[in-house]
Amino acid sequence: MSDPTPAIRIARKLDIVVIGAGQAGLSAAYHLKGAGLVPNRDFLVLDSAPRPGGAWQFRWPSLTLSTVNRVHDLPGMSFTESAGEDPSVQAAVAVPQYFAAYEDRFDLQVQRPSTARVVCNRGERLRIETDHGLYSARGLINATGTWEKPFIPDYPGADSFAGRQLHTRDYQTASDFAGQHVMVVGAGISAIQLLDEISRVTTTSWVSRTPPHFRDGSFTHEDGRAAVKLVEDRVRAGLPPGSVVSVTGLPRSPAIAAMEQRGALNNQPMFESMTPTGVRWADGREQAVDVILWCTGFRSALDHLAPLQLREPSGGITMTGRLATQVARDPRIHLVGYGPSASTIGANRAGAAAAKELLTTLS
Repeated sequence: MSDPTPAIRIARKLDIVVIGAGQAGLSAAYHLKGAGLVPNRDFLVLDSAPRPGGAWQFRWPSLTLSTVNRVHDLPGMSFTESAGEDPSVQAAVAVPQYFAAYEDRFDLQVQRPSTARVVCNRGERLRIETDHGLYSARGLINATGTWEKPFIPDYPGADSFAGRQLHTRDYQTASDFAGQHVMVVGAGISAIQLLDEISRVTTTSWVSRTPPHFRDGSFTHEDGRAAVKLVEDRVRAGLPPGSVVSVTGLPRSPAIAAMEQRGALNNQPMFESMTPTGVRWADGREQAVDVILWCTGFRSALDHLAPLQLREPSGGITMTGRLATQVARDPRIHLVGYGPSASTIGANRAGAAAAKELLTTLS
């Protein structure tokens, strides 16, 4: 006869849990270890991906080191040391290779695949429930990024559209669309890159909610700091992070000039609704479309933190701390790779600040 008494699940106690082993999470882990904490004893890094590399391992094959935004060095180890300097190497190969070497070099003992399902407040500690066990921590550094939260806006008639709808994260190769008319939606860097590739093999249309802003000349460090400052101001005020590209603009590269010459860069305003065969604008004009590729960005993957009630009525989370990584409502929690630190260099700095400030809070 079986025992009807339910099994008691014991939560493993640690000082700090880091959720996510992308650029920000690895940076935080490096600095925690540098402060004297022992991996897998004092702190633990959880990652939902099957292998090292963060979101980079899922990028489309044509995204190479020559076309991607710069991958900044993690603290203590250069990117070229493991990935080399060949610009033709796929980012989905080079970056995971670098991250794997980094984890091994510093013995960070990342536990994967392990998905954090929910985080709850348990008085002086936080309870982290995963698909592979329970953990109890005094502090949390969340570095889950955005890859798991692709954003596709809802438009009237979307359910009636008979064609294919894809998001940036679904893209693999332009040849998949040969012979089809593809509408690219969005005005960010990814939208431009994919429009460039697809327009070489088939017919395309390009629409966006806001007109694209092209920038002539180089992008200076001062420009970068100003752009990040605007995003930082938003999260410190409890507002949802804005798009950095809306501030920085799109660099007018030779590829963009070539797109203009072949007529692929004809931007149109956003359509009003979708039809079974395509889209319709407010003036009644229609366009037949086979594929809609939504290059409309991502949202922060923070659903597992919902029980903590960190969000403001505006939908954002009020952030504080030196680099706006600390949650104002609960100083035991830091969000890295969120808002102003959603870039490789920003993630590095945020990981260092979060580790230092969290240890100060817990002491």
